[in-house]
Amino acid sequence: MFIIRKGVEFLAYQEQKLHKDLKTRHVTMISIGGVIGAGLFVGSGAIIQSTGPAALLSYVLGGLMVVLVMRMLGEMAVLNPDSGSFSTYAHQAIGPWAGYTIGWLYWFNWVIIVAIEATLVGAIIHDWIPAIPVWVGSLSLTILMTVTNIYSVKTYGEFEYWLAFIKVVAIVAFLGVGVLMVLGVMPGIEAPGLSNITGNGGFFPQGFLPVLLSVVFITFSLVGSEVAAIAAGESDNPEKNVVRAINSVVWRILVFFIGSVAVLVTVLPWDAHDLLKAPYASVFDMAGLPAAGQVMNVVVFISLLSVLNSGLYTSSRMIYSLAQKQEAPRIFLQVNKRGIPIWAVLASTSFAYICAMFKFISPDKMFVFLANSSGGVSMLVYIFIAVSHIRMRRRIEKENPEKLKVKMWLFPYLTYLTILALIGIFIAQAFIDDMRLQFYLTSLITVLVIGSYFVFYRKKRTSSAVEEKRTKKIV
Repeated sequence: MFIIRKGVEFLAYQEQKLHKDLKTRHVTMISIGGVIGAGLFVGSGAIIQSTGPAALLSYVLGGLMVVLVMRMLGEMAVLNPDSGSFSTYAHQAIGPWAGYTIGWLYWFNWVIIVAIEATLVGAIIHDWIPAIPVWVGSLSLTILMTVTNIYSVKTYGEFEYWLAFIKVVAIVAFLGVGVLMVLGVMPGIEAPGLSNITGNGGFFPQGFLPVLLSVVFITFSLVGSEVAAIAAGESDNPEKNVVRAINSVVWRILVFFIGSVAVLVTVLPWDAHDLLKAPYASVFDMAGLPAAGQVMNVVVFISLLSVLNSGLYTSSRMIYSLAQKQEAPRIFLQVNKRGIPIWAVLASTSFAYICAMFKFISPDKMFVFLANSSGGVSMLVYIFIAVSHIRMRRRIEKENPEKLKVKMWLFPYLTYLTILALIGIFIAQAFIDDMRLQFYLTSLITVLVIGSYFVFYRKKRTSSAVEEKRTKKIV
């Protein structure tokens, strides 16, 4: 009777499904919002200072890396749209340990990102209204995003749509102003020509090595496009939306990242440190637009809020998917009447805010440890995506090749080349002072997660499979 009860209980959990309420415009804008973050608006200035005009080449190489990985993910997502996305694909292609490892690492990565973004938005609110403590602003915005995620997936999608839309408007406005300045059409602004690119040390004023090192930072800053593959699992037309979102990665990176950086290196001298502290605001100021700094602060705030919102969504869906595969507590399978895995959302929010509190309690120890432990996870995720792609592609080509509606370019050579590049980027962290601790801590956490699978879940999966067979026979 115990076996029957347990089997029926598990099947009851499995019957609760996520609602497919996201529209095409939601998924498309979610994928756009995943790329455009505060790292672009603020971090690009630091990259330009360290590499000079050659920062443009760094962004091209980093962008190409992400485009290739998204193409692989798109091929797999069309075959099997799933809220677990690459965790599910790693489970199927490499083995349960791989899906478990990358799923839990990705969940951990996103809740830490939520914690970091929460403290940053709290700090911005405190700067605007000093009477509001940082922790109050942080907690308030986290609760707001939690409510948005719990109410319905459509509410999340709508909220994220408009947050991403504002970021897109800001980028388009910047590109418009920048192009006018480059062409000399902007009143009162003399066209810079190529003086900032060819003069003052030339295109590689700091040499070629900083260009390669910057690719490491840029690749990490571009992470977020994969959220679209997760969201597509809850859309009304998963196959169509995955294809559209993944294919649009190319032009988004080309226009938003490479285009805007091209404007920056043309308009601003690479060694103008004061201007590059807030490069986008500096360009707007040069164009004579009023309150440019304040407007860009609002855009950065919205970018942080967008990442916070997406982080709660993504982490909850990943832990829900893990629970489906019996690799997380079954309580995370519980879905409310609006199709939201409510305990998965609440668990992710709670853990994220506990981590955020360490920023105030132990900023130099615990918070730094957590932030660095998750810092290199995104590269591991991309490596697992690429390896999963090779194994799934081989299998599909043998069993059902006509199902391949989206194909990776120059397979398998480009996939192998991408894997080598991603491994190189991950290892490169060990040789960069600012990223060395991140490399070692992420590697340590990864080993511990893999170990936890073989200690706790491998035996559990075996016993569960035996129980399920017995249940079927008895029922």
